[in-house]
Amino acid sequence: MNTGTEPRTPKTVLVTGASSGIGEATALRLAAEGHRVVLAARRTDRLGAVVDRIRADGGTASAVRLDVTDADAVRAAVDAVVEEHGRIDVIVNNAGVMPLSRLDALLVEEWDRMIDVNVRGLLHGIAAVLPHFRRQGGGHVVTVASIGAHEVYPTSAVYSATKFAAWAVTEGLRMESDPSIRATTITPGTVETELADHISDADAQTYMKSFRRNLIPADAIARAISFALDQPADVDVNEIIVRPSAQR
Repeated sequence: MNTGTEPRTPKTVLVTGASSGIGEATALRLAAEGHRVVLAARRTDRLGAVVDRIRADGGTASAVRLDVTDADAVRAAVDAVVEEHGRIDVIVNNAGVMPLSRLDALLVEEWDRMIDVNVRGLLHGIAAVLPHFRRQGGGHVVTVASIGAHEVYPTSAVYSATKFAAWAVTEGLRMESDPSIRATTITPGTVETELADHISDADAQTYMKSFRRNLIPADAIARAISFALDQPADVDVNEIIVRPSAQR
């Protein structure tokens, strides 16, 4: 495949939450640019379809079933990538959930799920790749956060808290790491994804219909990730906020 913008050096990239939305778009774009992409998610049927599409277009891709809340499984997935390809250059920590609700709805199980996936899942990814990055002398952690990391809306208190945590963890990683290990937070506004489809709270569903009147395609976020990865080693893109022009 040739998009007219080939990367300086093909990289081995693990993308979590790659079965749809931003993760799928990222895998498609990075593979089109010549990177070796490993797609990870729980829905293996969806992953297989994306891998087939990439391979049909001449790209290099494989898939692994992965629940990011399982630290041992994340570590094993990363180790398997290194065993197959000799190294891992990038992890795109994209897996996330967004069951919004007012706090007084008391949907504690949904709060816990957001914390498990959006925060613990991110930490599991970082813990799995850091030993390899240190051994091989470099690597890149990309965190997909949300505009909710910077703004709190009605029904978004817990979700925004998890995304602020994701931003904070990634910024902390940047400050603590050797310059050879880069850290980038990608912060999307309203994007065409399945996240809003899993909101069970009626008030949140109503609010989101209004909030999501203006959407941008998931590939807009994939392009931002591609930009961050394509920078030379002495350039660390710390955060990119990408949202619809009409979002205020």
